[in-house]
Amino acid sequence: MFRRFLKDTSGNYLMLTTIAMVPIMGALAIGIDYTELSRQRAVTKNALDAAGIATARRIAEGADDNTAKAYAKDFFEANLGSIDPANTSLTVVLPNNNYGGGTLKLTADLTYHPTFLPAAAALVNKVSSDPNIGVQAEAEIRLKNTLEVALVLDNSGSMDEKGTGTNDKRIVLLRTAAKELVETLAKQASQMKQIDKPVQFSLVPFSASVNIGPDKDDEDWMDKLGISPMHHENYDWSKMTYANRAQLGDRWAEKVGDVWYKRGDGWGETKDQPLTRFSLYADMLIESGREEVPNSSEYICTRYRNNGTCRSGYWTQPDYTYTTSRYATWQGCVEARPYPYNTDDTTPSSGTPATLYVPMFAPDEAGNRWQDIDHDGVNDLVGDNSAYGYSNSWWADWDNSDALTRQKDTRKYFRVKPYGTSSSTGPNMSCTTAPITPLTDVTVLAGKQTIMDAIDAMRPTNNTNVPEGTAWGWRTLSSNEPFTEGRDNNEKGNDKVVIVLTDGANVYGDQGGTDSAGNKSTYAAYGYAGQKFASTEPTGRLYKGTSVSKTTYTSSNYQAALDEHMRAICSNAKGSNVLMMTVALDLDETKTADKKQITELKSCASDSRFRKGPDGQPAKLFWNATGATLSTVFKEIADELSNLRIVG
Repeated sequence: MFRRFLKDTSGNYLMLTTIAMVPIMGALAIGIDYTELSRQRAVTKNALDAAGIATARRIAEGADDNTAKAYAKDFFEANLGSIDPANTSLTVVLPNNNYGGGTLKLTADLTYHPTFLPAAAALVNKVSSDPNIGVQAEAEIRLKNTLEVALVLDNSGSMDEKGTGTNDKRIVLLRTAAKELVETLAKQASQMKQIDKPVQFSLVPFSASVNIGPDKDDEDWMDKLGISPMHHENYDWSKMTYANRAQLGDRWAEKVGDVWYKRGDGWGETKDQPLTRFSLYADMLIESGREEVPNSSEYICTRYRNNGTCRSGYWTQPDYTYTTSRYATWQGCVEARPYPYNTDDTTPSSGTPATLYVPMFAPDEAGNRWQDIDHDGVNDLVGDNSAYGYSNSWWADWDNSDALTRQKDTRKYFRVKPYGTSSSTGPNMSCTTAPITPLTDVTVLAGKQTIMDAIDAMRPTNNTNVPEGTAWGWRTLSSNEPFTEGRDNNEKGNDKVVIVLTDGANVYGDQGGTDSAGNKSTYAAYGYAGQKFASTEPTGRLYKGTSVSKTTYTSSNYQAALDEHMRAICSNAKGSNVLMMTVALDLDETKTADKKQITELKSCASDSRFRKGPDGQPAKLFWNATGATLSTVFKEIADELSNLRIVG
């Protein structure tokens, strides 16, 4: 049969072959085009993924929307290889939240022009009006979510009381809850190996003031010249005149422009340097030691050889010899800047002196503490030796004048405080908290331990100034001075969060009793409530920028002023894309002051991005905790923060 088929010349084979070629050639055309289509689709997807990753990085660096979209298009087309960009179109959907991460979505449409498919279709008389093939590819990139958290924690005296529902003090409960929060976030973030410093914490303990650290005294953003309008509001240098230079050991003060300078050889190496609060700390001396000499006369060495033996000296008659040392060192607390700078994160600049930070120096209040300053048994200082009812009279007044003049007269600080005199207060009064701990990477063991140790070091004392603590919490997160550890303020994919906890209403110490100097309050971060800010201002800094009565000096009015400052700080921080979380601890809504503080804290809080309230609206990031529930509340905060930094 096979031989007959080979010998057959009737034409049936050609016909069969021709019929078979149509599907064979069509299949071949489809195969070739399908292979090329698959290749182009893979190239497009790869180019899309690469463009997504690169664009996400640019967005994180702060690129604006138009720049990001243009960059994505250029990067995508540059990686298409042999594919003609004209055959593609790119759609970029940018992240729609301005705080942190979000999702970047890229969609590419590819039009494939088949090479053989139209011919194959023609063989079977099926010519399509549009033989081109459309292909779509998508890429979604979750921007990295790094996290920077400022723990702004109340260290006022009431934190030493027991928490409601427990036998532990509030400060103990707070230490435990705060450390659990840090531990939880550090453990989660340790898995993010591809991201530098994924989770950082700072700690801002606050009471009546905030301590930024005594090592910051030489920073350019500190007022080292005394040019801030509030630097000298409690000090009168004008009595240190050239005519009276002998009283001060050939020392006097001269004002040039806005700066007071040291003049006279009696200043020694610091001659011609500025007179400031810093210089007061350096210049105040106390007789710190006394050596009794048994003989009737004593030899005093005035010049020593290199080997420590005496080269020359003189004999004198005193029965004692005294050594002096500096009386006090600045401990790191600063006053609140004058409004509006107390409510914002404006970068300090000597060009705008009011933006500079001024060290706290609690003035010696009226009242002599000692009168015999040369040990001769005769009082050198005459007049009233009482303290005028003030709690911070720690130095001797210069003369017997009125209380305010005594308080402001700077000459007194250049007398040496005699041996044996003491006082329990001084220029660092109201500086009671440990220094701020700047942003620290808690995914590193040493960094986490630094934060844990700082939390353990918190000690409760003094009054409550929530706005000042809150403002400094924000400043620790910022990328600009005074603390610069934070990521760029405009960096996307990074969340900056301030957590504020307090167990009481804002308190500024009411002076009470006799107030001969007109201070109206104890000294704290806003100075004295009753002393005018600078020479041209009608009121003190505590009331500046508020709507409260400027002539009412009561605790409730002080609280109202601080509440207004708090409101402004929270509004400004949220306007700068800082997430605010607030916690009320053991506040009693039946008490007027506590209820008002709860309202303020709730208003300060940001809206959650993930949770809804009973009304279906975003839940407020505010928690009302008791001592017994504080740990649970901090676990809820950890969940909220975890959602912020999860990378999809």
